[in-house]
Amino acid sequence: MTRIYVPATIEILGRLVADQEFDPMSRTAFAVTATLREAYSSGDDEELAEVAMDEAARASLRLIAGRVAEGGAEGVRFRRAVVAADVEEVTPRPDLDDAVVRLPGPVTIAQVAAVHVDLEEAERDVERAASVIDEADLGDSDAEFVLGDAEDHALAWYATQELPFLLELL
Repeated sequence: MTRIYVPATIEILGRLVADQEFDPMSRTAFAVTATLREAYSSGDDEELAEVAMDEAARASLRLIAGRVAEGGAEGVRFRRAVVAADVEEVTPRPDLDDAVVRLPGPVTIAQVAAVHVDLEEAERDVERAASVIDEADLGDSDAEFVLGDAEDHALAWYATQELPFLLELL
């Protein structure tokens, strides 16, 4: 069994609750892989899991930025979300990055261990970061600073059974 971290948005979480599953974009997730372990000279599994989750949170920000690019900011929830799930088989994708894995299929609610979501106070920083994430990826130091402001917010942990209530409150 492998613990994976799947980038999501609030809208994707809604789909997970409604359909009891969701199909991640390109079936891509993040996990503690052999390549990730090799890339770090120190760090236990818990620390490496944080690295994988941080990568998923950044990918969540990219999903948010993509939604804005498609149709503008109206209706977009500026909160990063990561679904932590346990799956049987994943395929490592070191050609993409050290922690990237490909999933064999959709993620079901039964596989979900927890959900991590930004709190309300992160929304402004996440919105600003979504508008500059491409520039940050290209090395713009001002954009990297803005991205860092969003990434400084810790994601809150929610049990799977809390997800419907969380979405209702949003």
